[in-house]
Amino acid sequence: MPRDEGEFSPEQLRGAGSPAKPGGRGAQPARHAPPQTELALTLDDNRLASLVFGQFDQHLAHIERRLDVLATARGNRVVIHGEQPAAAKARQVILALYERARAGEAITPGDIDGVIQEIALQGNLFPGDDSSVAPGNFRQIVTRKRGSVRARNKAQDDYLRILQTNELVIAEGPAGTGKTWLAVGHAVSLLEQGVVERLVLSRPAVEAGERLGFLPGDMREKIDPYLRPVYDALYDFMEARTVERGLATGMIEIAPLAFMRGRTLTRAAVLLDEAQNTTTMQMKMFLTRLGEGSRMIVTGDPSQIDLPPGQQSGLVQASRILRGVESVGHVRFAEGDVVRHDLVRRIVAAYDAETRALTERDAASGATSRPAGRPATTTGARE
Repeated sequence: MPRDEGEFSPEQLRGAGSPAKPGGRGAQPARHAPPQTELALTLDDNRLASLVFGQFDQHLAHIERRLDVLATARGNRVVIHGEQPAAAKARQVILALYERARAGEAITPGDIDGVIQEIALQGNLFPGDDSSVAPGNFRQIVTRKRGSVRARNKAQDDYLRILQTNELVIAEGPAGTGKTWLAVGHAVSLLEQGVVERLVLSRPAVEAGERLGFLPGDMREKIDPYLRPVYDALYDFMEARTVERGLATGMIEIAPLAFMRGRTLTRAAVLLDEAQNTTTMQMKMFLTRLGEGSRMIVTGDPSQIDLPPGQQSGLVQASRILRGVESVGHVRFAEGDVVRHDLVRRIVAAYDAETRALTERDAASGATSRPAGRPATTTGARE
């Protein structure tokens, strides 16, 4: 197990042989506030320590940029300089990454971002704390190409739990939270385990506003651009030759939503992506395709609806009316669950703030424009 050497003053560390100025990637930048604390941590396995620190300490450099600390590695020992809260977070991140490395899992900058986000959302939940929710104990999916893929945060862990225990799952949330990617990985895992016999992946072909009949090419050339994100996720989890063979034999089917009408899908893992762009009738049609031995996953972002004005989203309606129905699971991701890139999370937060401001302004202007004593009227409910 890693040995936490505790908190030291800079003078104590220098007396123990540490340099007066941190090394690694250079002296402390001027933009850093004067360090208030220094934490020392020794990892008991040199090989795992090198995986945690990254090639040329690139993982430590990523932690430095994200948390505004300075981390200096000497062999299997790392000293963290910074303000106390940030240094404590960096220590938690390193311990969590060590658990990942010990479990034989690869470490990427995205994994580091996920751990940092989870600290911000859940607090002190890493090794040495509540082990039941430590990242090393998050659920995982296993496929032949990628091996094990573990959830990056608590929201993704809950998502995998709900996917594994329900026949129909509705997942809503902003871009970059892993809704579609994990859903495809889960579907591939079910196929490779023999739980289902085929994959059916679908999207509504309306988000760009084109009419398919006016686009050049045959039917596959017309619809492929709409389905490219699904292909990308599929190729992440399956070898290219396996995907092509599956498409040729019908074991894998990727088609627009309109092609689902009149079918019964048995022993299949069925995914509907970008479901916020379905109408209420399309959603009802899709959900009633579920056959014996099948699993169905519906994903979408209600903040990116491209339907004509006045038309209700089938995703919004289904999420509301199916809540509480047995064997139907619901997941709602928040902006803090974005794992694609930290900038994506900030972009989502900025757009959400703008939407809230406009809503509040419209509500305020509506209240002031009504004559005194006249109540507001409701012409219809719309989500």
